[in-house]
Amino acid sequence: MVASAAQPLVPDYAGRCVSNLVPSLLGPGGTGALPSWFPAPVHGADQVVLLVLDGLGWNHLRAKPELAPTLSALSGEAIMTVAPSTTATALTSIATGLAPGEHGIVGYRFSTRGEVLNVLRWSTPTGDARKRLVPREVQPVPAFMGSTVPVVTKAEFAGSGFSMAHLGGARHVGYRATSTMVVQVRHLLAAGEKLIYAYYDGIDKVAHEFGFGPYLDAELRAADDLARLLLADLPTGTALLVTADHGQVHVGDRLVALGAGVVPLVAGQSGEGRFRWLHARPGAAAELLAAATDAHGALAWVVSIDEIIDEGWLGPRVTSAARGRLGDVALVARDPVSFDDPADSGPFPLVCRHGSLTDDEMLVPLLAGRAG
Repeated sequence: MVASAAQPLVPDYAGRCVSNLVPSLLGPGGTGALPSWFPAPVHGADQVVLLVLDGLGWNHLRAKPELAPTLSALSGEAIMTVAPSTTATALTSIATGLAPGEHGIVGYRFSTRGEVLNVLRWSTPTGDARKRLVPREVQPVPAFMGSTVPVVTKAEFAGSGFSMAHLGGARHVGYRATSTMVVQVRHLLAAGEKLIYAYYDGIDKVAHEFGFGPYLDAELRAADDLARLLLADLPTGTALLVTADHGQVHVGDRLVALGAGVVPLVAGQSGEGRFRWLHARPGAAAELLAAATDAHGALAWVVSIDEIIDEGWLGPRVTSAARGRLGDVALVARDPVSFDDPADSGPFPLVCRHGSLTDDEMLVPLLAGRAG
């Protein structure tokens, strides 16, 4: 499970992938019939807390064991996230148990009905899109196999377009401070919930704003302390299962503009900096692929929509709805760079980024500990 300069790390949708966590945990045999690649403490557990630490890559964790002694002491190993390795796509795959080609949230920004939808903000350049692009119509598959699993996440996420799209049917249990997340989980365990989904976004937020360095080191310590507190509260026979949606690459100011020979062939862009979709002008898809390969092939895997679908990057099945949201050519960054799109902006420059198929982005932890 290592990408190389020649080959991207394509997700193993039939095996050790985040998309298979929930179907395995909620399968007919429960925790007594889990795949062998699940960490030993989860097998046969009476209750499971699935903690998703947004942005925690396996390679980053392995490089900093002294900052995360609790996580580093847990049982487990690396598994893969989905493609693109981005929050919107991966969290939807975790919650629904489907590959991106089936659930259709095929990136952080994708084209639909002639607009580019920012999934996390659920907005287009014309503003809030929740009424025009109804979240449960854009992504209709219920979360957690239709079970009303409690989701312990930030209170402000309730009612957001993205929450409605990827957590449909789940029971939202909000927290306003990390300490109260721990208490909420404790109460749910005491109430007998068999599976609890807990989500924490601190690592991703700090990595985006500050990159690798002292700020992210401090945040990794804080996330590790959260895992320690959750473990300390587990009833006998209960397991804490920790994973992530993607890792990170420190890009800094290495932003790459589209080549002069590429720009005239592009009608628009979607995706994100490390998995940038180029939408060709009518009849120019083949010419765009050639021009983009010539301009950017030294920095990225330059691939057509047909190659991505045929090679299973988005899973074994891609619906017509999902295909219609993709561009014609993708610039999938191999080096630590980001492909610039002036329309893809936020409140501050992103220092760490993700979305591509390098091992730093694709490998995430699957770790577990158990009480009693």
